[in-house]
Amino acid sequence: MSLVMVSCSDDDISSEGGEGSENPDAISKYVITASPLASEGVADYILTSSSLTEGEISVVGNGVEQDGTYRYYITNNNKFFSLLYGQGNPGAVTTYQLGTDGNLDMISDFQAETVQSFTNVGDEVLMTKISRNTDSPYADWYRLDTETSQIVGEGQINTQEIVADEELAFFSWMTEVGGKVYAPFMPIKGCCDDSFGTSNPDKAYVAVYSYPEMELETLIEDERTSFIGRYFTSGLEVDENGDAYAFSSSIASTAGEFSSTKPSAITRINAGTTEFDQSYFFNLEQASGGYYVTAQKYASNGKFVVFMEPNATKGSYTLGKKIAIVDVYTQEFNWVTGTPSAEAITNITSNNYTSEDGSTVHIGITTDQGSYVYNVNVSAAQATQGILVEGGNITAISKLSSVEQN
Repeated sequence: MSLVMVSCSDDDISSEGGEGSENPDAISKYVITASPLASEGVADYILTSSSLTEGEISVVGNGVEQDGTYRYYITNNNKFFSLLYGQGNPGAVTTYQLGTDGNLDMISDFQAETVQSFTNVGDEVLMTKISRNTDSPYADWYRLDTETSQIVGEGQINTQEIVADEELAFFSWMTEVGGKVYAPFMPIKGCCDDSFGTSNPDKAYVAVYSYPEMELETLIEDERTSFIGRYFTSGLEVDENGDAYAFSSSIASTAGEFSSTKPSAITRINAGTTEFDQSYFFNLEQASGGYYVTAQKYASNGKFVVFMEPNATKGSYTLGKKIAIVDVYTQEFNWVTGTPSAEAITNITSNNYTSEDGSTVHIGITTDQGSYVYNVNVSAAQATQGILVEGGNITAISKLSSVEQN
């Protein structure tokens, strides 16, 4: 499979707006992407700001205007990667750094296969294109070196050979755990007018791969939950101790109907092991009073921000609009106060930013009153309204430190 690389190191793109955004001595800035309200079917703008707690920035006349329609983002090695989702066709992967002048510099741009999973493994980004069809049961993976913005390895996985009953393994995401790649997956039929349906709705699977070889080492299974993560959504997070916590939404389906009998819950794989800890089980449905988890963001010291949705409105691709803090060490659950009501929220970001000290998680929330960053104090389970993005809906939040270009 071919990838075309084009170097763009001379491109200098100004991204203004926000308090102190024109200060050439700024050593770091937040990166905020936003879809413009005035246009449909266009990609996000990339904006920068020195603060997330106050002020406003606008997509009008500011920022980096991207091409394409759907963009997804990942930060590694102090670089911001923008991936174009090509709807099955190849898409651009564009890399940005923050210059000492406070502007974003495009340092590379190349074409790659559209992927459904991309994750940091050390200083590399592992990107995976995953089949949902038994006629071609393969997942193609690519290793992107973030230092050179070059593809340095690629390979293929036969996803029909992982599960014994020949259902396909559709990876929800991949996560680095102890130098290996842990890949939770949805078992799917990949055929028969029930492509994402399964005959195994009540089991969780994690395939463990060596890295960088991406050779399958073992398969971990657990019958206490349904599959981990969701389509295009990570469900496995690693804490400071190296333990991996697995989040299940319990949204497996068969013939178009939700079929799992297991609750939405958190399980654990202890550091250095390749099995689920059978002594650990955190029932989120019970703790929340009838909600299921759709996504999560790790803060620190065992605390996560979780996005919850009522079981009564369960959906395969729904992002929960009610936010809570869970402590996976003590199994405490607390709803976050200070956010708009779930009914008022029209959009909420799944790509959010945790402060360096782990005390605050910054989340983009849009209502008919505007699109704001809400800053969640994790220990207090309290959110405060921060910066406003005028003319756009926030889609992602990150941060870069300035780098002097050679």
